Amino acid sequence: MVKRAYKYRFYPTVQQAELLNRTFGCVRFVYNRALAERTRAWFQEQERVTFAATCRMLTAWKRDPEMAWLSEVSNVALQQGLQHLQRAYLNIVWSRPLPEGASPSTVTVSRDSANRWHISILVETTIATLAPSPNRVGVDAGITSLVTLSTGEKVTNPKHEKRDRECLARAQRDLARKAKGSMNRAKARIKVARIHARIADRRRDLLHKLSTRITRENQTVVIEDLSVRNMVRNHSLARAISDAAWSQLRRQLEYKADWYGRTVVAVDRFYPSSKTCSTCGRITPSLPLDVRSWTCLCGAVHDRDVNAAINILAAGLAVSVSGDGVRPARA
Repeated sequence: MVKRAYKYRFYPTVQQAELLNRTFGCVRFVYNRALAERTRAWFQEQERVTFAATCRMLTAWKRDPEMAWLSEVSNVALQQGLQHLQRAYLNIVWSRPLPEGASPSTVTVSRDSANRWHISILVETTIATLAPSPNRVGVDAGITSLVTLSTGEKVTNPKHEKRDRECLARAQRDLARKAKGSMNRAKARIKVARIHARIADRRRDLLHKLSTRITRENQTVVIEDLSVRNMVRNHSLARAISDAAWSQLRRQLEYKADWYGRTVVAVDRFYPSSKTCSTCGRITPSLPLDVRSWTCLCGAVHDRDVNAAINILAAGLAVSVSGDGVRPARA
């Protein structure tokens, strides 16, 4: 059994949205106030404050005339988060069905910066392990091509952020001209947030489709252990690297492989996959980034990215057969 969360977009009425906003504010206040009391009790009196004690605090706060507004929302919401809101949305039409027989254990209502509402439902369900596949693939992440596979296939990078860059810049300039604290500024901020959300949604959708296909088709997937955090320090490439979202792709590959009974192997980031000839094993001393194809002294002509993917696959399989680790285990 595994736990999966299903997230749905929903559209509350004006009254529902007002109640949700008020509830969110009250929950945040109670959470922070209780946290402050627990912290004070521990550091000043070395005492642990129990959940029952915080419930008694909440009762006292609601009786305080200055905090009477806490009584405007459900007490259940203040004590147990947003679980009571499940009843308010039982008649929502799901954009996709939950797994048959799945029983929701947690329901969370959230609102993002683009003023969009979502419901996330956590369920326990079984995922059928896929039949073993004879296929194995090496994956080379890039910018021109989002990924290049050792089979020779290249997945074009749609560059989602670049497509909306002009529209985003225009919306950000409009936001900067609005007076701080004004309603027009709030509207402009939501417009900017919606553009960012649209970019993120398109990126996430592509990565999910790609990672699912790669995982289903291959028994072993070998990737590079890239340090994206260090790579984005290169200011000339930071925007393109962030837009490619390599870390997100790796995360999806790893948890989907765990679901379906596949294996993901990560090759050391310092392995010279691009400069190594996949035919003879010779390492070329220099290979600038603008060189997309090269010829080895053995006569083999290589596409830079395809050659790298082939080498990544070979390195990952070699280490897997020996039983040794390619790199230290991730925390």
